[in-house]
This record gives sequence, C-alpha cells and structure tokens, in this order.
Amino acid sequence: MTSQRSTREASVESVSAGASRRATAPRLSFSRLSKEYSNGVVACSDISFDIEPGTVQAIIGENGAGKSTLMKMLYGMERPSSGSITIDGEPVALGSSHDAIAHGIGMVHQSFMMVPTFTLAQNIVLGAEPMKHGLLDRRRAVEEVTELSRRFQLTIDPNAKARDVPVGMLQRAEILKALYRGAQILVLDEPTAVLAPQETTELFRALREFAAAGRTVIFISHKLREVMSVADNVAVMRSGRLVGRVAADSTSEGELASLMVGRSVAAQTRSPAKHIGETALRATGLSCLNDLGQPATVDIDFELHRGEIVGIVGVEGNGQTELIETIAGLRDATAGSVTIAGSEVTTLSVRERRELGLRHIPEDRIKNGAALSESIADNLIVDRYTRPPFARHGILDTRAVDENGERLIDRFAIRAADPKVPVGSLSGGNIQKVIVARELDDDAVVLLAAQPTRGVDIGAMEFIYAQMRGARDRGAAVLLVSADLTEALSLSDRLIVLRQGRVVAEFDDVAAVTEEIIGMHMLGAVASPAEGGDHASD
Repeated sequence: MTSQRSTREASVESVSAGASRRATAPRLSFSRLSKEYSNGVVACSDISFDIEPGTVQAIIGENGAGKSTLMKMLYGMERPSSGSITIDGEPVALGSSHDAIAHGIGMVHQSFMMVPTFTLAQNIVLGAEPMKHGLLDRRRAVEEVTELSRRFQLTIDPNAKARDVPVGMLQRAEILKALYRGAQILVLDEPTAVLAPQETTELFRALREFAAAGRTVIFISHKLREVMSVADNVAVMRSGRLVGRVAADSTSEGELASLMVGRSVAAQTRSPAKHIGETALRATGLSCLNDLGQPATVDIDFELHRGEIVGIVGVEGNGQTELIETIAGLRDATAGSVTIAGSEVTTLSVRERRELGLRHIPEDRIKNGAALSESIADNLIVDRYTRPPFARHGILDTRAVDENGERLIDRFAIRAADPKVPVGSLSGGNIQKVIVARELDDDAVVLLAAQPTRGVDIGAMEFIYAQMRGARDRGAAVLLVSADLTEALSLSDRLIVLRQGRVVAEFDDVAAVTEEIIGMHMLGAVASPAEGGDHASD
C-alpha cells in the first residue's frame, strides 16, 4: 500500500523530473509485437511504432483489427508471443494489470468499473486507500480526490454515490482513478460513446492538458471526426497489422476510413424521407420502471409514421433502453398505451406484436438478439419456424431453412461459408447482420433499431445504414435509438430528445439543428416544457 501511494504522489507532482530522459527516448515503444493464440489465430503481427511523450495517440481499426489485443498486451492482460514493449527506453515485462499500473499505465474501459453504492471518492481510491488507524481515512480520501480533480480540471462531486451521478461525471471519475494511481500513460477505450457533445469537448480539453504536462494519451475510437479533433497522431490497424501511422493534421476522415477498410468509403450524407404515410406507432402517456423499480420513462407521447425514421437521443441512462423494451413487449408499461397500425398492443406478448409487423434490432445483440450456439439458418427463422415455407403440417422443412439461410447470407453480405455455422463463431458485425437480416427480410410495419451499429466496423455500419433507409423507403416506420449523434442526425427525419425519462425536445427539421443544440437539451442546459420552459422545435 505504501509503495502504491508513494508512486502515485511522486508521479502526480513531478512531471518534469524525467524531462531530459524523455527528450531523447519515446515514452512508449512497440517493437515487432505479435500475438498468436493457441488455435492459430494471429491477433497482432509485427507491430512497431513509437508514441512520444506529450502527445495524444489515436488507434483506430475495424472490429478484429487487433487494436484491443494490442492494448491488452500493454495493460498486462495478454502476453505477447514475440516482440517487446519499452517505456522510456527500458524493456518492461507486463504480466498483469498490477504490473502495468506499477509502470505508470492506466486504462479507462468503455464499461465503467464503479461500485454503484460507493461514493466517487471511495471508488477512486479503492485498492489504494489512505488509511488511519487501520481504517479508511474518508476525510483524507475526499481531500486527495478533490485536489486531483482541481489539478486536472476534471470536476466531480467526491461525496456523491456512483449510482446517482450522470455518465459524464462517471467518465471523469474513471480517469481520476487512473491518475490517482500515478498514470503517466493513459489509455481510453471509446471514451465518448455515452457522452453529450459538451461533455466530449470537456473531456478532450482535459486530455490535451494531460498530454501538455508531458504525459501520454492513447485514444481508441471509431468516431473519426473526434479522432481528428483530439489526436496528434493516428495509427491505423487492419487484420492485425499496422497499415499506417499519420499526423492528424496531415490526413482526413476519408483517408483514415479508407486505410481502415482497405477501400474507398463514401461519406455519410442525409437522405430525407420520400413519402410520409399513415401513423404506424403511437405512444400515449407511456411510463415504465427500470430494473431497480424506479421511473424510467414518464408520460411519453409521440407518433411514428410509415416512411420515416425518427431518432431518439439522450445521455445514456435517461430512459431510451426502457422505452424501446416497453414498446417491444420486453418490459411492462406502468401507465399509458402503445398502438401499432391502429391496434392497441400494450398488454400483448412479444410474439403477438411481431405478428402485427413489429420488428426489433435490440441494443444487446448477445442477450436479446441471437442464440449464439445455434446456426445462422436457425437464428434467421426463430420467430417464423412454425409456418410455411419452413414448416408444413407441423414438420420443419430443413431444406427450406437452409435455402433461406443461403439467400440471406448473400443478400445481407454476412461473412460466413455456410448457414449451418453457429452464430457465436461470427464477428460482432456479422452477428449484427444476421439480426438485421431476420428483422428486415419481410416487410416490417414498425422497426425498433436500438444502437444498431454499436461495436460494428465501418463496412458493416455503411451496410446497416443502407438497410434501414431501404426499409423506410419501402414504407416501414423506423424508431432509432443511437448514442452517436452524428449517426442520429444522418439517419433521422425527425428527432426526439429524452432526459430523465421525459421528452424535452422535438425537432422536425433535423437538417437545421446541430449536435451542440441537441447536447444542450440532453444535459438540461435548455428548459423544457416539463421544467417550465418553451418546447424546443425547429
């Protein structure tokens, strides 16, 4: 415990102590680093590059490109098969996360590692607590966290419980947790996935200041515009190899995207609705509870028409997930009603709603979207195996099932050699394509698309966008929930903002609104009708 604290205190207070040494040696070097697993899969191959102190280094690549494995080797979670890692010119053996922390490496994971019932100060010092008479010195913990927060301008409430604070503050607390342990090299994995634009701006300011003090930031993200905004250098990985490393100010989003996928990638442009039809989905006074029994949505009213995509945005945890699950039939409504094509479905089962034309791309594709141990072909008929052409007189026609699998593998560009392959053997992007294929193969009346491109690569993302627009143009009503505002603005014809489970803004002309304006509503910086202000509109 003493050595951990002395390391932390020394690192926080003496940035310049090793300045002359860092002037001649890179802060971090990968030299011919490779990782091959026992099953023969090569996750990283011959990776070599330096990351200079005082810089923000972005690492990008499609799913399976090797960037996560590279970072796991840096953080001691995986051992290299060959090659070496050096810090300030000295080779280091990183056999565990404890080794990494001891060498000044801190990692902020995409999923926050917080104890919900602990205060932020308690979470930050956990495992390296200041002690007094053999017990946690709570006062000193709060003082140290407050000072660290002030020094790095990462504002938090040290006495607030983790379960009660917004995700932006949780993100800052996670960074402070790494800094408290003396991090000189800070790795952030998709750090903006759940942040509003203003919170992202604040985070980037803190990262630049952290780097300006002589430290090193490694930034992993799929949002190329953000990479261009915060990074000094960008390393691009593809198929386990480093295919390019460029200065951010000498490249473009298009060039980076092309390096990632190995081909030209079309820029995202808006494609407005061609024809708005009749009401397909109506929510009236819809309320529900979250998993803790607390109100998740309150008195939600909206209509969704055939031939349009309506986006729902908000800081994560503000009712989006529960709203979609309630409409889908996975969660009970506590008040209000849902109608699909004029039929009330509030108390109907998931199957009964699907028979009326409701389709659902779930937020959690592993838990709610696919049976991983079953074949692609079986996953594609999971809700229709009792009727023709897949069953006749109660007997499953396996030939029809396989032919359907082959057809949809081809139509939806699923990378699999055979429809009998288990879904669990596919990449995340291809699992998502299986789900999209099942939900969009027939003519949906209403499509619920919850985080449809989360965790997928650029190629799969382009494809899913095209499929969703195609469904809309064929007359489906699409309700999109996305944590990516760029995505929501690109796809949506109308936009609804949720905060604390309520509709706080609606925009009918998405082309006339900016991410910053939406972010202000997401964070409550603009008063809503429920809070005594004017309703936002275009």
